[in-house]
Amino acid sequence: MPYRLGCPSWNTPAWHGGFHPAGRRPGGSLGGYVRTFNAVEGNTTFHARPAAATVLRWAETMPAEFRFCAKLPRDISHEGDLRGRLQATTDFLELLAPLGPRVAPLWLQLPARFGPERLDELGTWLEHVAGRDVAVEVRHPAFFARGGEERALNRLLHALGVERICLDSRALFACAADDPAVRHAQSKKPRLPIRAAAFSNSPQVRFIGGPDLEANQPWLLPWVERVAGWIERGLAPYVFLHTPDNHLAAEQALRFHALLRGRLPG
Repeated sequence: MPYRLGCPSWNTPAWHGGFHPAGRRPGGSLGGYVRTFNAVEGNTTFHARPAAATVLRWAETMPAEFRFCAKLPRDISHEGDLRGRLQATTDFLELLAPLGPRVAPLWLQLPARFGPERLDELGTWLEHVAGRDVAVEVRHPAFFARGGEERALNRLLHALGVERICLDSRALFACAADDPAVRHAQSKKPRLPIRAAAFSNSPQVRFIGGPDLEANQPWLLPWVERVAGWIERGLAPYVFLHTPDNHLAAEQALRFHALLRGRLPG
């Protein structure tokens, strides 16, 4: 495929008996997932480092062309100065080494308190992982104000060939918050302006929809056009689809693919 498509996880409990049929499957949930999608957000590594034996099982199950966008663990991205986490970063990459080129890009998701005054810190960390495909997600309001601070961030990322992850949560926040799952998602996800960057060969999009897939459609269709345009330019975008509690994330992703096939037949 000329692009990467996936969900936040391959092991969403709500999928069992649905997207993941009941009964034991070769490779477990991951084995079922990789037969449909060619990429996944690495949320699991953000919350906890996997055991070495677990990484080996992943390596045995993931096809060579699969891409695992491993998130840096939160103790690296969210706790203290990034310059003090260089060895922890190296150790994490060594843990994932059995996956080889399937770990691409590596994702650094920064907290909202990580502001412009810390760009030198980010630059040092990015130099430490030079030579790897990397994508960064920022959440500080100054990086969305279209001022000098945002331009400085963009110059840093663009100069190093580092992608700026675009998170689009408009469909989620357009929902009435009377559903517990919606309220929970709205309390956790950021509400930020859209920055559809393409600083590398692989633009990164995270689309956070609501529980009504038809209601998500007006927000999704512009991404179909944008991704089609990137593919026509020879880029290889990554697109990840979320819904509240991710019960319908796989269905939303497959719907996106059907729309994109309509825009780019074949």
